Amino acid sequence: MAKDKTMYVCDNCGQESAKWIGKCPACGQWNTFKEIKIADTRKKVAATTAAASAGHQLRQNKVLKLSDISAHDDPRIDMHDEELNRVLGGGLVPGSIVLLGGEPGIGKSTLSLQTMLTISGTGSVNQQARALRVLYVSGEESAHQLKMRAERIMQGSLSANGHTANGISIDNNFLLLCENSLEAIFDHIKEVQPELVVIDSIQTISTEDVESSAGSIAQVRECASSLLRFAKTSGVPVILIGHITKEGTLAGPKILEHIVDTVIQFEGDQHYMYRILRSIKNRFGSTSELGIYEMQQTGLRQVSNPSELLLTDNHDGLSGVAISSAIEGVRPFLVETQALVSSAAYGTPQRSATGFDQRRLNMLLAVLEKRVGFKLMQKDVFLNIAGGLRVTDMAMDMSVIAAVLSSNVDTPIEEGWCMAGEVGLSGEVRPVARIEQRISEAEKLGFQHIIIPKYNLSGLNQKKFKIELVPVRKVEEALRALFG
Repeated sequence: MAKDKTMYVCDNCGQESAKWIGKCPACGQWNTFKEIKIADTRKKVAATTAAASAGHQLRQNKVLKLSDISAHDDPRIDMHDEELNRVLGGGLVPGSIVLLGGEPGIGKSTLSLQTMLTISGTGSVNQQARALRVLYVSGEESAHQLKMRAERIMQGSLSANGHTANGISIDNNFLLLCENSLEAIFDHIKEVQPELVVIDSIQTISTEDVESSAGSIAQVRECASSLLRFAKTSGVPVILIGHITKEGTLAGPKILEHIVDTVIQFEGDQHYMYRILRSIKNRFGSTSELGIYEMQQTGLRQVSNPSELLLTDNHDGLSGVAISSAIEGVRPFLVETQALVSSAAYGTPQRSATGFDQRRLNMLLAVLEKRVGFKLMQKDVFLNIAGGLRVTDMAMDMSVIAAVLSSNVDTPIEEGWCMAGEVGLSGEVRPVARIEQRISEAEKLGFQHIIIPKYNLSGLNQKKFKIELVPVRKVEEALRALFG
């Protein structure tokens, strides 16, 4: 009997080694190498065999010249969800494998089940769209639990569209399987021949080729590799749902994120009703797109205009609140920035930021103290982006500085003011991209004034905007326009 081969894999970055190493040479982390058993290569043909037995045409690889390859894009699968389609880059690519991650209870299974019900024709009221045959594999919940959730989602969907929820018929295109064995899953795929496969979750699936418990590094690695080979050889897209560790990263080896085509993360605070779908890696689209959902009792609702939901109407007369025109991907929206400045109770002042980079907050506070002259060295500064949103747009700098100063002097910013601008270390207001979209979004929501960088005026047609443009070159000019 042949001896099982073992190797060591870094749990943080996926670095491989023939022997155990205390410190990973790739990422520098200590005690992250875990021992795994290498499966027999003769057993790794299970996914390919399942694809061939299921009647899917296998793709034969051959050497091609670059000039002989056509440059047209493959037709994408419409998910019937504008937010999800935007994050995926226009739809789901056939033969791709997508990893959806998020914290427990954030709504990963709800989003997947709701989308699969729609594209399979079960919960969709659009009868003209072609329904896909979907196989939903659940390793965490029973069939009874999924049936109850599916009925609740479908009732909410039909009621929202003005249809009665009585007499819901379950379509044959949505197939449910509660299974944890990878070999059994491939047997069912061979039998039902689905057009799309969902695995909920990858940490609960195990294969007989690896002698370890489900969720271990070896199991996650082998199961994901087998599903990847199945997707690439058959052209059937696979959606994997993954867990999040306590550090906020996807559970399992880092190589799991390397082998998949797209990694999207479902974010949000459970105490808020908003959920953010963000693309971390996408081989078929941009990684700067995000989708916004609202969690309701009947499922997730798409938020087409997030500006109206992210802005509160009761901040008039309150200090420490500033409105910024931000852009994530190609979507502009207005964000409410909240700041609180108070005297430090201890010797070391606190700096806390929620939804904003804390290191950039420290840099902006240094600019306020050095260039503008406001002493914040002995003050506690707390910053929060309203709605539980996490924004990385540099144009948020102006609103952060305005909110901090407003709270420091306890003077509210007048209603109707909006701003966008990046702040440099010398105190200058640097230009930002897509200024016309930012101005149009502020004008659409009824703002009367917007502070923009002076350098953005060149080439800008000011006559087509009814909102007053206040160009500034330095931070002092912006603060003088806001506070006089």
